[in-house]
Amino acid sequence: MALVVAFVALVVAVGWAFGAVFGYGAAGPVLALAVAVAGSFGAWWKSDVIALRMSQARPADPAAHARLHNLVEGLCIAAGLPKPGVYVVDDPAPNAFATGRDPRHAAVAVTTGLLDKLTRVELEGVLAHELSHIKNRDTLVSTLAVTLVGMITLLADVALRFLWWGGPRHRDDRKGGAGPAAVLGVVGLVLLVVAPLVGRLMQLAVSRRRELLADVSGVGLTRYPPGLISALEKLRDDGAVVHSASRATAHLWIESPLARVPSEGRMAWLNRLFDTHPPLDERIAGLREL
Repeated sequence: MALVVAFVALVVAVGWAFGAVFGYGAAGPVLALAVAVAGSFGAWWKSDVIALRMSQARPADPAAHARLHNLVEGLCIAAGLPKPGVYVVDDPAPNAFATGRDPRHAAVAVTTGLLDKLTRVELEGVLAHELSHIKNRDTLVSTLAVTLVGMITLLADVALRFLWWGGPRHRDDRKGGAGPAAVLGVVGLVLLVVAPLVGRLMQLAVSRRRELLADVSGVGLTRYPPGLISALEKLRDDGAVVHSASRATAHLWIESPLARVPSEGRMAWLNRLFDTHPPLDERIAGLREL
């Protein structure tokens, strides 16, 4: 809850900056708050559907993927969770993610590469990690974070484009005055520039922390750390990236699905700069200490 309040506060601050720069007064933060609430509600209600469609996931056939369904059912019994929807993504890169607004409206998706390359014990460790995200309601927090960061970036971008094309200024600015309104306008302009970066850094910090917590919670479900450790080692050593992944959904996956070294694809340097996951070696080392 504190995280959502912090993000909403940043959205309102950007709205205030918009109003200060353009002289719209209280209309700026009121409009920003309304947009943030509407966008967050939409993301909360349809987060699982959007994530699954963007990832090109399809329902896992109970007969063809009996092992997958059996593992999910067993772990859900151990965790006291209702069974989520189970999906498969046709992709050779080993990876998995969970999504949904709450445990009763959730889904787990795995790639065909994960099913092919992991043993039963390793797959159980990965699924336990993803179910821990659902139990801890990480999927809801992550979805809201992405939505609110998007709102912040959109508002700031619109304001800066208006300024670039000679948008309206406050009357005091047009008269050359240097009164309080002009000072507020400068402060608002600075906030419009730095707010998207601040929001993105907040999102990254949340995503990284929750990945580490899900590792520990997942091991608590299986009571067998070597299973998840071995799975993470295989993910670390596999250089394939998920073709249907995007920066909008990258934080949902157990490992960053985007290119992180030049050999994996272009823009690897940008993906590393805004990496939503702690290094796999760091996660493995933490699990070895349990």
